[in-house]
Amino acid sequence: MANSTSTNLKLTVQATGENSGTWGQITNTNLLILEQAIGGYSSIAVTSGATLTFSNGALSNGKDQVIKLTGTIAGAINVVVPDGIEKTYIIQNATSGAYTVTVKTSSGSGVTWGATDKGIKMVYSDGTDVVDTAFTKVSSDYTPTLSGILDTNGNDIVVDTGGAIEDDSNNEYIKFVKTASAVNEISITNQATGSAPSIAATGDDTNIDFNLTPKGIGRVTLNGNGKIQGLAEKVLVNGTFTSNVNVDTNTQAVQLDTAAATANFTVNLRGDGSNSLDSSMDVGESITVAYVTKQNATAYYNTTVQVDGTGVTPVWQGGSAPTGGNVSSNDVYTYTAIKTAASTFTVLAAQTQFA
Repeated sequence: MANSTSTNLKLTVQATGENSGTWGQITNTNLLILEQAIGGYSSIAVTSGATLTFSNGALSNGKDQVIKLTGTIAGAINVVVPDGIEKTYIIQNATSGAYTVTVKTSSGSGVTWGATDKGIKMVYSDGTDVVDTAFTKVSSDYTPTLSGILDTNGNDIVVDTGGAIEDDSNNEYIKFVKTASAVNEISITNQATGSAPSIAATGDDTNIDFNLTPKGIGRVTLNGNGKIQGLAEKVLVNGTFTSNVNVDTNTQAVQLDTAAATANFTVNLRGDGSNSLDSSMDVGESITVAYVTKQNATAYYNTTVQVDGTGVTPVWQGGSAPTGGNVSSNDVYTYTAIKTAASTFTVLAAQTQFA
């Protein structure tokens, strides 16, 4: 019986009684090929593609475990593993030139490095196709545990929309939501001693708001003193007069009526159409709003003040409630509601003429 050759590494399979005087050399070569497959390294220069070699009974570059692809490429290239070979590889794309590199079988599919991807992949050939093991990626199929600091080495961390950073009980710390056409983002900057860290709106737009949005009727709380360089308050401009005015403190700080009053009116302070002021505030909090009413030749005024539809007796500036409006004026009423207990409010009120 004659010698034969193994399918994948092309080892010499010696037949009984063959190779008298040379079997030791053949065995040593087989061992070297095995060493090459387990830990061998080749640097292969490629310019227009290459086919890995698998010489029978001899060392050859296709048998190495680690392959580094080098050289300057002028277009997309293929590095071919012959059909029928079953083997794993660690391959580094160290070529120069912004073109794709694909490692594939002669007649099957393969694994492609992007035009700017000069990274390392662990792949295997199953005899038909070359497949990416994805072992070089942190995949959702695994739960990796770091034993040290995660350094992204200047690269981004990509989080799918709806993804989150979680605590060790899988509760969300921060959740991310994607806008497909996003050009603006937030930047977090630390600082040296004596300077304040910052969270800023940044991106392509020259002027852009920064939104902090509580859930429902919750509020944004500053736990400590505040400093404001500029402030704009929400104003509801209303073109229709009504004798029962609802001032929604959750959605506006000022209500301006551009239609002249035609009767005396009641002002009701509430959270909004779905929420009471009582449910919108905690005990020991206050809120201040302004109502601007337009007056013509016949002037009218605020006769009744309510909180959540229940009448209250305000404490009026100057010691007495107004008894009339001001002719041809914009009368401004300000109300400060202080919650002293559940469903209990002290309301400070004032009327000011702006003619």
